Amino acid sequence: MPNSVEVPLTAVRRVEADGVTVFYREAGPADAPVVLLLHGFPTSSFQYRELIPRLADKYQVIAPDLPGFGFTEVPERRQYKYSFDALAQTMLAFTDALHLKRYALYVFDYGAPTGFRMAMARPERVMAIVSQNGNAYEDGLGDAWAPIRKYWSDPSAANREEVRKAAVSFEGIKFQYLQGVKNPEAVGPEAYWLDYALVNRPGNTEIQLDLFLDYANNVKLYPKFQEYFRTSKPPLLAIWGKNDPFFIPPGAEAFKRDNPNATVQFLDTGHFALETHVEEVALAMRELLGKSVG
Repeated sequence: MPNSVEVPLTAVRRVEADGVTVFYREAGPADAPVVLLLHGFPTSSFQYRELIPRLADKYQVIAPDLPGFGFTEVPERRQYKYSFDALAQTMLAFTDALHLKRYALYVFDYGAPTGFRMAMARPERVMAIVSQNGNAYEDGLGDAWAPIRKYWSDPSAANREEVRKAAVSFEGIKFQYLQGVKNPEAVGPEAYWLDYALVNRPGNTEIQLDLFLDYANNVKLYPKFQEYFRTSKPPLLAIWGKNDPFFIPPGAEAFKRDNPNATVQFLDTGHFALETHVEEVALAMRELLGKSVG
């Protein structure tokens, strides 16, 4: 018989943190260095299904679902106010609940302003950062933000509806997965179908539209994020789908302005780089983590 291939198993777990039942995926040795994966809109920890086992032989890999996404449950009595400040606070409470004292951060899309807030609050915990299309510079905001910028300047019902059509609809979510991808047949449809189903649960679309409005506060915080990079200088890899219409390549290059320990790598793909280039991302991560985490 052929030798079996050892693939680390991923467990699904839940923990109470900040009055929220946080759903998360976990794999790898309990005593290994921790890699914390923070997802973006409109997805969940499901986006890391292929990356987790490619890291978990050497690292304890933990991927939570943010409140409002995936399978994390926010009870009505919690009266949760959805904002990026709140998401970061819940994720800090999540790391406390799991007793995570040190970790490397992988941030993508919404995970970036969430994770960068966490890093500013507790810089001593962050050993390294991987930013995959996770923006912190106005240079990185592409033209696809036009309807959202209009919503920021005038949060009227009409502009809110335009954002709903552009971002929360099935076609809008599918666009995020396929735009800029050289071979769309390489992207399995289950990812965007699952995102669409979970984002459009009763009441959840309004949460998403509230977060789109609050994203303007992330842009206001960009100078603070940049100050953190200058002060803490974490080992940082900006690995970027260069055809992303939302977060464009200048946003990746900009990290080097403030952080001498930043490196940049571009991939010939779109926003969801892991759907097409998970091997390349995993190899680049292992190189960074090997130098900075062990």
